[in-house]
Amino acid sequence: MTNPNDPIGLRGAVDLSSLAQRAQPSSDGAAPAGGGTDPLIVEADDQSFGRVLEQSKTVPVVTVLWAGFSEPSIELVDRIARLVRARDGRLLLAAVDAERSPQLVQALQAQSVPTVVALVAGQPVPLFAGSQPDDVIEQLFDQLLELGAQHGADGRIDPGGASADEAAEPVEAPLPPLHQEAYDAIERGDYQAAEAAYRTAMAQDPRDQLAVAGLAQVRLLGRLQGKSLDEVRNAAASAPNDLEAQLAVADLDLSGGHIDDAFDRLLSLFPSLDPDGKTAVRERLVELFEVVGTEDPRVAVARRRLASLLY
Repeated sequence: MTNPNDPIGLRGAVDLSSLAQRAQPSSDGAAPAGGGTDPLIVEADDQSFGRVLEQSKTVPVVTVLWAGFSEPSIELVDRIARLVRARDGRLLLAAVDAERSPQLVQALQAQSVPTVVALVAGQPVPLFAGSQPDDVIEQLFDQLLELGAQHGADGRIDPGGASADEAAEPVEAPLPPLHQEAYDAIERGDYQAAEAAYRTAMAQDPRDQLAVAGLAQVRLLGRLQGKSLDEVRNAAASAPNDLEAQLAVADLDLSGGHIDDAFDRLLSLFPSLDPDGKTAVRERLVELFEVVGTEDPRVAVARRRLASLLY
């Protein structure tokens, strides 16, 4: 659980791409807060979450996973709805029925309901599980608004005017053609085509850092495609000296936001490897650094540690 006395930050590197490509509205069920025509309260599930991710580029979105069997989760959604409305359109609430949204539950790593995770500029920000008093939630909301301002998600939804979809729809410049081609391929789940598009973009402009980062992200998604969490973790636990198994679980850790764990796993394994193994780990780490972002302080720490092992 996030301590409200500590600053919160973007988790980063969580793979929500499979949910981002879906934007169909939910067809049944109603959140306890009852979104209705209130532009500050929306209902979301696996199918409609792509729109919520887009809205988080304009205002921070407070996502509450609830369930009909959990009275505390229903009560929490209603309380958070009241607190969100009091923020005068600077926050949006997305109420998610966990029983109808198994992919969201897994992607956001929710272990129980209620679980509250914010979204800022498309990235998840863990807040808390269980219940919290209003004053603690208010402190977290203050920090969330500060984080939103840092990442350009400091817009406002008109509480009494346009719908949430209309008010929170971001206006973005069109992507360069090859980047759009890669994005379209990712939406289709064709990671090889996306990788090819990014490689072409890099060949045309070696300074295209967005293509470099996009390629690293696509390669990560491709490696994890079709693999289950239990499958990867069980393989790594049963074969601690199997390099491929350890590389796979590092990918999984990073995609789940456990960035330090992913880096530490590979860096701790590094000294025991033969030259080919060390090369494989070094190359994977460099790629994962791009996924997280080379400006991230955790990358700087891991990069220094890798350099000390190499030299």
